[in-house]
Amino acid sequence: MSTSTSYVLYGIKNCDTIKKARQWLDNHHIIYQFHDYRTDGISIELLEIFIQYLGWEALINKRGMTWKKLSDEQKANIIDATTAKELMLKYPAIIKRPLLTTTNNDYLLGFSIDEYQQFLHHRG
Repeated sequence: MSTSTSYVLYGIKNCDTIKKARQWLDNHHIIYQFHDYRTDGISIELLEIFIQYLGWEALINKRGMTWKKLSDEQKANIIDATTAKELMLKYPAIIKRPLLTTTNNDYLLGFSIDEYQQFLHHRG
């Protein structure tokens, strides 16, 4: 395994789960770049990669306030990758977080200590 794997953590700075993930990474001396959807944005190209590897259904956070604030009509219109991508570009806060990625196209969505330990152990 190459030790040159680098990590990017995607999310929103003030999200509690992001804070937990960042604290865990920092405590374990994992070097990563943080990409804040609100300040750094998200490109169509990056979103298409996320959809390719994770699926659009997994990326939409239906438990968050952004989803809950959508009208029933807006929710009903999310039927495929194209409509989901449009929604996520318009409302990046609707993207489930955190999303930890590597330069080797490995993706881990959500945060749990066990999953992070396993994910990082196999790439270290």
